[in-house]
Amino acid sequence: MEWISYAYGKNHYEADPELRDLLRHFWPGAGEREAELLAWGAYMGREVYEAAYHIDQDAGPELVMHDLDGNRVDRVRLSPVQREVLKRLRPIVRPPYEGGSWHHHFALGYLLADGGLYCILTITHQVAYPIHKYAPGLASWKERVLYGEAFGATWMTEIQGGSDLGANRTVARREGEVWRLYGGDKYFASGAGLADVALVTARPEGAPPGPKGLALFLLPRLDREGRLNYRVRRLKRKSGTRAVPSGEVELEGSEAYLIGRAEEGIYYTLETLTVSRLANAIAAMGISAKALLETRERVRRRQSFGRFLADHPLVRYDLLDLSVRQAGGLALALAAVEAFDRAWHERPPYGEAYHLARFLSHLAKNRTAEHSAEITRLAMELFGGLGFLEEYAVARWHRESLITPIWEGPSNIQALDLLEAMQKKGAHRPFLAWLEARLKGRGEEAEGALAAARKTLDRLAALEPEAAQFSAKTALRRLADAAAVAGLLEASATAGPRYRELAGLYARRFLLGEDYPPEALGARALYLPEGGA
Repeated sequence: MEWISYAYGKNHYEADPELRDLLRHFWPGAGEREAELLAWGAYMGREVYEAAYHIDQDAGPELVMHDLDGNRVDRVRLSPVQREVLKRLRPIVRPPYEGGSWHHHFALGYLLADGGLYCILTITHQVAYPIHKYAPGLASWKERVLYGEAFGATWMTEIQGGSDLGANRTVARREGEVWRLYGGDKYFASGAGLADVALVTARPEGAPPGPKGLALFLLPRLDREGRLNYRVRRLKRKSGTRAVPSGEVELEGSEAYLIGRAEEGIYYTLETLTVSRLANAIAAMGISAKALLETRERVRRRQSFGRFLADHPLVRYDLLDLSVRQAGGLALALAAVEAFDRAWHERPPYGEAYHLARFLSHLAKNRTAEHSAEITRLAMELFGGLGFLEEYAVARWHRESLITPIWEGPSNIQALDLLEAMQKKGAHRPFLAWLEARLKGRGEEAEGALAAARKTLDRLAALEPEAAQFSAKTALRRLADAAAVAGLLEASATAGPRYRELAGLYARRFLLGEDYPPEALGARALYLPEGGA
């Protein structure tokens, strides 16, 4: 790896000033975990960086459908490297369930960043989440996914509906002590063949149509008799996230266990989606951080036209854009994590704190994915032709970033969910109060961001339903940008003046639509900070 990556062998926590600075603000307990974060950053920069590249290029999961005796097993075969890495990574799923913080889990997930490996861990702890809150009778499964060798998964999407969960056709029928699921075709099933237990949505017989008729079930791989409880039709070939096996799962008479109350199933489902949307936001910025780490080293080492790349004004412009996007996206993601950490124990019907957390999760999920895709694309461009070659590390990060706008609901779904949260839950009111607390009286850029958010919310409220949907994606982006500015300004109180400057540049570029000022050319600390790559 040392010949194909500048980031290999570096401590990925130590070399990431944006993470160190912003994490200390949003997670006061980060200082107590400094030794752990440093050790984790060293592990991510060497063994995991190399293992993830190897799995992606040479050793992805393979589906084994039958054993030697002809029995259907539908299990994936992992390389020994992936099995060992997953064993060492598994503890990151535990902190929230041991009285710790969600910041702790997400900081470790950010440093991991590999979309496939992190997806396996995310869908595993998502199984623990609704059991922890709503199904204490199934606690043995929670213990297995958190502390045992069991892997989990979340299978919601079906072939005919995609993101439209209300179109799910899987039927749940109560038969004695268990429920059985029929007619299920879970078409994008991450963890297929790896999971020992999965969360699935199904409609109990007699339940109303649409998403409110869905209940949430726990589906073990094996039934009570030890027989295979569902079938994996095939694994899918993907552009990225190759470490996680994604496939198609068929449910026909599969035993399952109801989680909580059937009529509240859609709420439990959306809660688990909120967790994974936050993971998506954190992973998006973690992926772009890897590309930025490679790029900052590249521009310091590579020469063209008699100068180092970092000395060319146009390259400095690109570096500034990368740094503004990275800092803004990370501040937005961590602000959303902070809000969720305060509210995740709430149950339906939720209060304002949870509605704020959900609102921020939509903003963060969508905008971080956009920033990640652009950061990784520009990183490839700054590498030139080498950036397009699969043999070098930087090319993979763009492939990995391109799933983040799609997973857990693309931008259209995030915009529609945001509208629903506003119209039915009034979630924009606590969000506006959150913004005002961080922006009011904080200078011209802050006031401009606050004014942009107010104008956006007022305009949405005045539109007819169809027109509001038509404008919702633009509103989603503008509200996210206002929140990113708020997060950066809030963090600047402890993270330092660099983040106030980055907040001003972010507001100027993404809210006011103006270019970066020429005087930023000489502000090298903004785009090549000390302590970076």
